[in-house]
Amino acid sequence: RDTHAICEPAICYTGDIRDPRRPKYSLNYYLDLGRELKRMGAHMLGLKDMAGLCRPYAAEELVKVLRGELGLPVHFHTHDGSGLNAATILKASEAGVDVVDACVAALSGSTSQPNLNTLVGTLQGTERDTALDTDALGDCSLYWETVRTYYLPFDNAPKAGSARLYTHEIPGGQFTNLQQQAAAMGLAQRWREVEQMYADVNQLLGDIVKVTPSSKVVGDLALFLLSKGMTCDEVRKLPPDHNVGFPESVIDMMRGSLGSPPGGWPPAVREILLCRNRPIEGRAGERLPAADLDDAREKAGKLLRRRATRADALSHLLYPDVFAKYAETRRKHADVGVLPTTVFFFGLQRDEECLFDIEPGKRLIVKFLALGEPQPNGTRTVFFELNGQPRAVRVRDRSLQADRPARKASSGNPNHIGAPTPGLVTGLFVAPGDEVETNAKLLTLEAMKMQSTIYAPEPGRIREVLVEAGSQVQSKDLLVVLGS
Repeated sequence: RDTHAICEPAICYTGDIRDPRRPKYSLNYYLDLGRELKRMGAHMLGLKDMAGLCRPYAAEELVKVLRGELGLPVHFHTHDGSGLNAATILKASEAGVDVVDACVAALSGSTSQPNLNTLVGTLQGTERDTALDTDALGDCSLYWETVRTYYLPFDNAPKAGSARLYTHEIPGGQFTNLQQQAAAMGLAQRWREVEQMYADVNQLLGDIVKVTPSSKVVGDLALFLLSKGMTCDEVRKLPPDHNVGFPESVIDMMRGSLGSPPGGWPPAVREILLCRNRPIEGRAGERLPAADLDDAREKAGKLLRRRATRADALSHLLYPDVFAKYAETRRKHADVGVLPTTVFFFGLQRDEECLFDIEPGKRLIVKFLALGEPQPNGTRTVFFELNGQPRAVRVRDRSLQADRPARKASSGNPNHIGAPTPGLVTGLFVAPGDEVETNAKLLTLEAMKMQSTIYAPEPGRIREVLVEAGSQVQSKDLLVVLGS
């Protein structure tokens, strides 16, 4: 408020205010939050229905009460996972909602927002006529309909709405990411089980508000348990000194890094998930040092090897690990944004040309000629023309698999440390000959941004280390062998 900006805090919609079996997130829960936000100085109130759970009659009741009791404008955001959330927007409109989010037709529906073009047409001639130009919206949708075809191989959104979302409660912004995570962990064919496990984990954690980043933590734990063949009931029965390497995001949330949910965490479950980790005392944000934008800009510039912008500095502060990988990619491949979308995703066909500008006044014409035979080291030679001159470059073909039979950990051998899930070895902390104590950190594993730490189940000497940082492993691959 002191900067003369509009202050719009948001309440995340969870549960169902019309379901007496879900008293935790009642109408009074939202009203109390709204009163507190108004007291703190909100100019308007955001109502974020991140999973599309707010049903039409619930939206009508909620908006009517919030506007009537608080006297603040209400901005409603929802997703169309049910296939019926346009009706939710219409009932919110009848209740006097001030702003709603919708999406241009070609990109609407499913895990996105309801259809803006249809919504505008529906309200024409009513008291809530938007006065938006339907012809302009139609032209805009045609453009994005073409663009969307370029991304079709990556579009795994559900083809139709489903009432299953009222059970699993996966946010629309997470749904497709979680599907890709599941596929990377070999669980693509078990998606219904993933949905159910997500719901079960939510109840294990005490029925929490699932929105970035807490929603990702629920998804991480759900995929971890499925890949391990564990159930939530088995988690509840674990002894406090267990050796299950739960994902780092789960431990971090249980420590209190994301705050505390309404009613707190279930004490027994929190103790099990934390294991040997200690919870944070007080509010986590109170311990954070003040952000130094100048220092962040300097560090970002060193990673990028150019003068960093303010946006670079903020990205480095918010996502240091992701930004470092981004900077490495930019150093290695330069600005791939100059490539046409189809060329970037699918490459050139034989004798096809591509024209692009790499900087003002510098244009390149690339023509793909031929692809050489695969080499034993996993590379191929690519033959092409650059501005009419023949060129050849040797590149690694990632589709070629090395003939390396992976050793599997024996389930009956306590000295075998196997991979709990597929993933990438991101850190290795031991070497052959090292002496380790029980629960010593051996290595870290990452699968689609889900990080897990593998600990020593007992004291001993490291006999073998079969992986290195950067190794891609599958579930149950042998990683480390202990000895006496």
